[in-house]
Amino acid sequence: MKMKKKVQFIIRNQHVRVDEEAAHRVLPNKNVQAIGPFVLLEYILAYKESSNEMQKAVVGKCSRPHRGIITLTYILSGEVEYIDSMGNHAKLSSGGAHWMKAGKGIVHYEAVSRECRINNTNVSIVRFWINLPSKYKSGEPEYFSLQANDIPKQILANDAGWIKILSGEYDNMIAGVPCYSKEFLYHIHLEAGKQFSPITDLAWESAAFLLTNGTLINDMVFDAGEFIGFSSEGEFIEINNNSKTAMDIILFGGEPYNEPIVADGTFVMNTPHEITQAYNDYYDGKYGYILFDKKKLL
Repeated sequence: MKMKKKVQFIIRNQHVRVDEEAAHRVLPNKNVQAIGPFVLLEYILAYKESSNEMQKAVVGKCSRPHRGIITLTYILSGEVEYIDSMGNHAKLSSGGAHWMKAGKGIVHYEAVSRECRINNTNVSIVRFWINLPSKYKSGEPEYFSLQANDIPKQILANDAGWIKILSGEYDNMIAGVPCYSKEFLYHIHLEAGKQFSPITDLAWESAAFLLTNGTLINDMVFDAGEFIGFSSEGEFIEINNNSKTAMDIILFGGEPYNEPIVADGTFVMNTPHEITQAYNDYYDGKYGYILFDKKKLL
C-alpha cells in the first residue's frame, strides 16, 4: 500500500529586496539548503513606480553574473524581460518561462517590464535556481525562451484541473528544457471541489509552494505564500480543494544533491576555491558583457 509523504516543515514568507523587485524568498531556509537540485525559490511581486523614477533607474544594476546553476523564471502573470551576454534578448508574458544554464559563466539582466512597474498591473512570478552537477558546471551557457504554449500541459482526470510540466516529466509528458539531474517542477491548477494525488519517486526530496489560500494537503490546511517541505518517505501527496474557487500550487523536487554545495552571491559551486575562481573569471571579463540601450529595453 502506497503511503503519503509527511509534512516535515512549513516556512512563511521571508521578505527580501532583489534589485528593483519585492521578493519573498522561501528557499534556502532554516530547515534546508536545497530540495533535490533546487537551491533557491523566490516569489516576486512588482511594486509600482512612477515613469520619472523609472527614467532615473540605473538599468545595469539589475544585471548579475551566474555560474554553476540553471535559472528558471516562470511568469504566472505580468511580463519579464531577459537579456544576457550571449546576445539573447526576449520578453515573455503570462504563462511563459525564461530558462538559462549559466554553466561556466554568464551575465544576464532579468526584470519585470517597464509597463508592469509603472502601471502596477497584476504581477506574480516564481524564480528558481537549479544546481548543476559538478561535471556540468564548466559547460557552455545556454538559454531557452518558452512561450505559454511551449510548456507541456495535461488535463487531469475527471476534469479536476491541469498540470504544467516546467522541468522533468509527468505521465510520459516531458518538459521542453534539458534536465541535468533527476528532478521535477510542476504548476498544478485544481478546480473547486476536486482532488489530485501526484506520485513522487521514493527517496526523492519534494516541496510545495502555495499560490492561493485554503489548500488542503495531506489533511492540513495551508495559505498562499507558505512553503511546505515533505519527508523523503512515502510516494504521493494528496491535494484537495474544498473551496469554491480554483487553486494553484507549485510542486517540485528531485533526487538529493549529493555533492558539496558552496554558494556565494550568484555563484553556486562545490568548493570555496571554485567560488574564488568564479569571481576571478567574472572580473577578468570572461563571462562577457551586456551592452544596454535604454531606448531598446521593451
